[in-house]
Amino acid sequence: MSDVLTSVLRRRGGSLLLAVLLCALPFYLDAFWLRIGLFSMAAAIGAVGIGLLSGTAGQLSLGHAFFLAVGAYGYVWLAGEPGPGLPPALAAVLAVLLAGAAGGLFSPVAGRVKGVYLGVATLALVFLGHHVLLTADSVTGGFNGRSVPPLELGGFSFTETDPELTVLGVPFGAEERLWYLGLALFALTWFTARGLLRGRPGRALVALRDSETAASVMGVQVARYRSAAFVVSSMYAGLAGVLLALSFRRVVPDYFSLALSVDYLAMIVIGGLGSVAGATAGAVFITALPLLMTRYADQLPLVATPGSGDGSIGPTEAARYLYGAAIVVILLYAPDGLHGLARRTRARLRRRRPVTAPSDAGPSPRTPATTTARAKEHTP
Repeated sequence: MSDVLTSVLRRRGGSLLLAVLLCALPFYLDAFWLRIGLFSMAAAIGAVGIGLLSGTAGQLSLGHAFFLAVGAYGYVWLAGEPGPGLPPALAAVLAVLLAGAAGGLFSPVAGRVKGVYLGVATLALVFLGHHVLLTADSVTGGFNGRSVPPLELGGFSFTETDPELTVLGVPFGAEERLWYLGLALFALTWFTARGLLRGRPGRALVALRDSETAASVMGVQVARYRSAAFVVSSMYAGLAGVLLALSFRRVVPDYFSLALSVDYLAMIVIGGLGSVAGATAGAVFITALPLLMTRYADQLPLVATPGSGDGSIGPTEAARYLYGAAIVVILLYAPDGLHGLARRTRARLRRRRPVTAPSDAGPSPRTPATTTARAKEHTP
């Protein structure tokens, strides 16, 4: 029993340590770093969704920004004025369901079209959605966007309306409160996505990605699973949109452009297709890089500070050049992304770890000269 407990603790020790570290960060980091973490967690939720669709199911989608916009603006309209003015928690849930419903309306196309044709079809969603966001002023606020109503749960507000709130002597403002909300939503995304991938739906999607004909012979309903993957991916995008809206505190149409969809594809390529951990790593890299370069632009060579107007490369453009180069390097030397690279590194380290013989073992018997001793190979 103790050996089993030790094995479980050894496997889960790293995860528990990481969870404790993430929960402790708001007590030590300032607002800038917490905002980077919030944006990264929101991006990771959306990246997990596009990873399930493109990485696991093999369906190319360029319309992920549209479903993020549906989640963000859905929450703003449902919880705000003008709008129904629903309780914010209910509005957040309905916004996620609204994004899933939008994916469901498009799912018949996703069930019958694949590859680059689906990519072109979803590309139309981005342009159509951007036009609607600019013209539906009563719902979206037009070009200037709308302010985001604060989220409240059980009378607790995720804003700075209660400056008296302190925990262990640390004042908890909006960033600190939203940090734990983001952690909870990301944990929910992590466990549900891993459950899907390890269960029967995940195996069916992988079979569908590898060979549609073989999956159909094995009893996988091709159109049904394609449509379901699109709906689930849309709901993850809607959840990411809600968290992004709460983090930004104002939503504008120009943020939900084609460039955002391309960013999410870059996240899963860099992190590793079909991997929840890889999508998370790629999301953190793509999200944090431009923010860090903007803050430290005056200390970086060949990068101009924002608003300087001297003709040099701005931090946002420089960040895009860097992660574009990262995509090329990943495709050439690590096609399975950062997750695959980390897995192979761990495997090499385990193989190089020396194996020591038990200290209480007696002297080994002398083997005959005609017998060649070799290590026994265990059947895997």
